[in-house]
Amino acid sequence: MDISSAILIIGFAALVAAFLLLVIGLVYSELMNSDIPREVTNSGKLHIVHGLFVGIAIVGRILHRLGICHQVSFIRWFVACFLTGSNPVPAGLRVKDLTFSEIPVRVYEPTTVCSGLRRGLVYFHGGGWVLGSIESVDEVCRYIAKEGDTTVVSVGYRLAPEHRYPAQLDDCETATCHFLSVAETEFGVDSHRVAVGGDGTGANLAAALCQRLARKEDGHLPFPCAQVLIYPALQMVDFNLPSYQQNHAVPILFRGRMAFYFLQYLSGDVSLCQDVLEGNHVPTELRPSCVEWLSPSNLPAECLTRGFCEHPAPDYNGEVYHAIKAGLEPEVSPLLADDAIIQKTPPTFILTCEYDVLRDDGILYRKRLLDLRKDVTWEHVKDGFHGILNFFNHGWLSFPCAQQAVDSVVEFVNTL
Repeated sequence: MDISSAILIIGFAALVAAFLLLVIGLVYSELMNSDIPREVTNSGKLHIVHGLFVGIAIVGRILHRLGICHQVSFIRWFVACFLTGSNPVPAGLRVKDLTFSEIPVRVYEPTTVCSGLRRGLVYFHGGGWVLGSIESVDEVCRYIAKEGDTTVVSVGYRLAPEHRYPAQLDDCETATCHFLSVAETEFGVDSHRVAVGGDGTGANLAAALCQRLARKEDGHLPFPCAQVLIYPALQMVDFNLPSYQQNHAVPILFRGRMAFYFLQYLSGDVSLCQDVLEGNHVPTELRPSCVEWLSPSNLPAECLTRGFCEHPAPDYNGEVYHAIKAGLEPEVSPLLADDAIIQKTPPTFILTCEYDVLRDDGILYRKRLLDLRKDVTWEHVKDGFHGILNFFNHGWLSFPCAQQAVDSVVEFVNTL
């Protein structure tokens, strides 16, 4: 080997080592800023998972700044290749990839004999309207379909930043209405026993869709018989609720990241993130209703035991409001809908996790529903954290609380 070749090899090795050291240093820094409660079962595993996700995000950020690829594209590629491997389809279940009015869907049909028409569930994955896919909730949908003897339709709606609001909600509406129109003739499903649901921002889409359909009341199709809201994101008003304060640094969803996702959904202008976190985007005339619906006094006493600080009244910034004003509309923040619309929504299942910034969104929506004498089933996972469904039946990535969460969904679906 000549000297020039040796120098090239040594130089390349040095660059790789420097890159790895940079990534390791950044990951370590991020891990030091996280706060994983001891009460989370397998908290050590969550440390490892968090470190892995942070590493993926950092590598993606570096590649993005080098102009090699977009950070989001890298994260999607990595998750698809290494974190969403599928197990063989279990006996008693048929899985088909189809399109409903040009929207990609995956349909899970039990093959066991049914004496009549089956129930159905149209499911919207989470991921901040930016990440997630049909594949990311494949194991969850399989389990619900098989254990709940339910035909499940998982919807592959368009994602940000390539597509902004209302593209995601429009896709969910299109796929749902298509399924309702052919449920009986093509799938042997009772169209009057079809629920909609999702996790995280997928639950946001489910709640917003029910309200949108309630506003239309066209009568041509049956209304969803229930909504299944798994740790839902339901408002873009207050990022200082007790759950946001208590769990601001609990993986896998930090407080600042939720504001980032809302902004990506709406406009992509993440420079507004700090203003949104502070509440500077909320007009003065909207604040009385926000106080009524989002007050910590509406939460159970146990939600306040870990403490929180009353946030001072923010300074309203009209420019910020006009940049994100769609985020304060009910189609993005379903918790802000009028009583008359919420009154028309179907029976609801809400699952919340104790160590989740979105915990209080779900609990406050439950209170609004109960105040209007609506049927609500609430499941609270005391050792759960945001995103537990992403780890359901994924080998070493699995967490016990994910099984509890999915079983509670199946139990509710069985009542429809």
